[in-house]
Amino acid sequence: MKKAYLNWSSGKDAALSLYNLRDGKEYSVEKLVTTVNTKFNRISMHGVREELLQMQAESIGLPLHKIALHGEISMEDYNEIMQSETQKLLNEGFTHSVFGDILLEDLKAYREKQLNEIGLDTVFPLWQENTRRLMEEFIRLGFKAIVVCVNANKLDKSFCGRELDASFLKDLPKGVDPCGENGEFHTFVFNGPIFKAPIPFKIGEVVQKSYEPSKDEDDSSEKTSWDLNFWYCDLIPN
Repeated sequence: MKKAYLNWSSGKDAALSLYNLRDGKEYSVEKLVTTVNTKFNRISMHGVREELLQMQAESIGLPLHKIALHGEISMEDYNEIMQSETQKLLNEGFTHSVFGDILLEDLKAYREKQLNEIGLDTVFPLWQENTRRLMEEFIRLGFKAIVVCVNANKLDKSFCGRELDASFLKDLPKGVDPCGENGEFHTFVFNGPIFKAPIPFKIGEVVQKSYEPSKDEDDSSEKTSWDLNFWYCDLIPN
């Protein structure tokens, strides 16, 4: 079998990717890899506390490789750090990197280019699947997830902190992808068939955070606030 690691975001797409591969005969997923913002000790983008990430890995039963990102960094620095860290994984005998991406062609191409250059192949178990059917399957399989981050330009505060269930999918506004594939929302998976036991937590404060555009964005004629304003729900380990 091909030795693979899974890019673990703590959310639904990564969890469903692991579920789809774990009983297969082609890939052996042997490690979770997650980027952590060391300024806040939280998972990058999702904003989930590092303690909860560790609890997930222990319940799943896979070792966790954390990649430290020091706050807001440039794309050049990000690529340099990721190349160094993936080289370590390559040296450990890993040949394949698994992602939960579904529809974004440019992101897939970027990942393939970066990893192929150092000799790693990519795997996309959910690629081009129907996103509503994926979420219906996720719920049917018994996975439990809570929404920890929403794009404030696409969803209001009420969606942040909700469980991802049939009611949540029904309430999504028109134009919002059921998987949040365009960055509309992010989740934390706390129970399901890949876990030995549920992850205990309580819901904390919901806060809004806004980010300044990068210098490149600020100088661009095509300015956008698509990814600058978010609602975050803090989860506190129990």
